Amino acid sequence: MTRAPEPPRRRGAAMTADPGAALRALHRPGAPFVLANAWDRGSARVLAALGAQAIGTTSAGFAFTRGLPDGARVTLDDTLAHCADLVGATPLPVSGDLENGFAEAPEGVARTVRLAAEAGLAGCSIEDTDLPGDGAYAFFLATERIRAAAAAARALARDFVLVARADGLMTGAYGLREAISRAQAFAEAGADCVYVPMLPDLGALATFCRAAQAPVNALAAGPLAAATLADFAAAGAARISIGSGLARVAHGALAAAAREILADGRFESLGRGAKGADIEALLIRGAGGSDDDP
Repeated sequence: MTRAPEPPRRRGAAMTADPGAALRALHRPGAPFVLANAWDRGSARVLAALGAQAIGTTSAGFAFTRGLPDGARVTLDDTLAHCADLVGATPLPVSGDLENGFAEAPEGVARTVRLAAEAGLAGCSIEDTDLPGDGAYAFFLATERIRAAAAAARALARDFVLVARADGLMTGAYGLREAISRAQAFAEAGADCVYVPMLPDLGALATFCRAAQAPVNALAAGPLAAATLADFAAAGAARISIGSGLARVAHGALAAAAREILADGRFESLGRGAKGADIEALLIRGAGGSDDDP
């Protein structure tokens, strides 16, 4: 039987703070914050030290740490343990990327939301992809899944921010009009924030924000990777996530340096790395009020 990992205890003001309420307060359409997606404790602490206001998990980035490709299915137990690990890494609220909720039936998704809250998450995202494939759940079932998740979130003893994702535009399961219709239905079903990954341009993002009926998460990837914070704000986004972007940057730097060493026999790239003392200073600062401060 799956049990959520025990959420870490935090010292000082963080012990009594409601992470869900803190996360919810950041969602302001037209004045978006960056949800900084981390893939392990160290990356979460560096992001916190550099000014992140909230941490997001990334299913792809987590898969990379397990030696798995993007899209590989990890277990609910492993995902919840990873989420709890990031919750304990910094005092910041954490939103979990919980893919399709690790269930098809609405009651299974509701159970996942309850376990996510027990793990200490401030919120989570649930997508409408019929995993492990790339099809989409039928409109009615997708909406009922979000309705059940929202009911579970509202029944908790504390606040919890539920993000509903319409992923079919990204996977090719449906088009933009269907994505917007689904996001509207998800908002009506109780989602606190809605999300359509891989919108084609800022104009489409602006159209989505006007129609969404809930705060919008925008993904800084693909066509929108060149947009600025001001661009996202002008379009009406409330939150900007970066998905596995930083994890890919880190792995790209690793691969480039390793190729230089292993293929060319040159080691200059090692001199371009950050100093150990600088990294350690960021880790200490980013730990904030977490239980295992260095």
